[in-house]
Amino acid sequence: MPWLLSLLTLGIFWVAQQTQLSRLARSNRDLTWLHLTFLAIVTVVPFTTRLLADFFTYRTAFLIYWANLVLLGVAVQVTWTYAERAKLIRDDTPTELASAFRRRVVIAQSLYAVGALIGLVSVPLGITLIILVQLNYVFAPRLPILSSL
Repeated sequence: MPWLLSLLTLGIFWVAQQTQLSRLARSNRDLTWLHLTFLAIVTVVPFTTRLLADFFTYRTAFLIYWANLVLLGVAVQVTWTYAERAKLIRDDTPTELASAFRRRVVIAQSLYAVGALIGLVSVPLGITLIILVQLNYVFAPRLPILSSL
């Protein structure tokens, strides 16, 4: 189970980063450092997932894992925002893509926050909600009813 949770988490954020990178016209030193910061946060995912697996019912382990998700979301959002402001995005990028990207990050982070709040009451329920959110982001692009989330 921890392996699957790590895979889902890393896969979702990998897709987000690849979406960003595919829309860049160019890069600069600052964006590179922002992406390296994102990768530094990614390297913590196996640790926080393992911590959660080893201490499944502990709120502290759950909140550390959730904080890792928040930092990943913040990092991916900051890199996109910086790339937009520095005019590094390709000119042919549809404005809908940029707004959809921002919306998906905000919605995902909001749903993760709901999972964290539920996890304060029941860690297993909080984890279940976070897994459901992740499954949504894995399958939603293929399901019209969920694709707007």
